[in-house]
Amino acid sequence: MSSTSSGRAAGARDRDSEGRARNARPRDGLGRPLPYGADGVARQPEGVVRTPAETVAEAQELLEAGRPFHAHEVFEDAWKSRPAGERGLWRGLAQLAVGLTHAARGNVTGGARLLRRGAGAVREWTADTGEREPHGLDLAGLVAWAQELAVAVESGTAAPVDAAERAPRLRRET
Repeated sequence: MSSTSSGRAAGARDRDSEGRARNARPRDGLGRPLPYGADGVARQPEGVVRTPAETVAEAQELLEAGRPFHAHEVFEDAWKSRPAGERGLWRGLAQLAVGLTHAARGNVTGGARLLRRGAGAVREWTADTGEREPHGLDLAGLVAWAQELAVAVESGTAAPVDAAERAPRLRRET
């Protein structure tokens, strides 16, 4: 059996402690896989149940640090753990973070598409629930940010996208 430069058997799959397939390759700040053995950015633990306030605070820190892929993971945990009536909100926020991730990676089409999809999901959730600022979130501001960034990405006026510089404010500035 041959092995890779990391000592792993060629064709071997990374597994977590429960035997599920998991990619253990290190990742950069935008979530791109790096070669085994490279120094990467610490990954967000999966399946963490946080309060909405903890979710928003942690995601904001990650966004401001230029790590929208990791913020997406935090939103995804909320999407999976919050009550059914809130899942559309958290899913939309996760899509916004992934849209910023793709835009920062230079994926113009994917970035713009996900920014618009996330904005639409947030807008739809707001229309369905009538809530405008759940958990202190500035949903109208986030939708406007996503739409503006999608246009800038497609037109080339935002290239290259600096994820930290273009990070949204999740809560209204006071």
